[in-house]
Amino acid sequence: MMSNSFSNQVIAQIELWTKHDEYDNEVYRLPKHLDEKVARIHVEALGGHLTKLTKEQAEYIGVDVDGPYKADHYRY
Repeated sequence: MMSNSFSNQVIAQIELWTKHDEYDNEVYRLPKHLDEKVARIHVEALGGHLTKLTKEQAEYIGVDVDGPYKADHYRY
């Protein structure tokens, strides 16, 4: 769990550093696509394998095949 938290912090810092002109001086939540990227990396590091949604599955649940799979306001 701490590994995910630290990874999210690093990803957030990289996002702010590389796209600083897209952000005002405010508090933001980590965009869901970056949160899901960290989760994907950790699953693979632990020997897990995630399958990609099919077009039909994505359409059924109303998301893009590549994610994000939850709205930014959704908290896991």
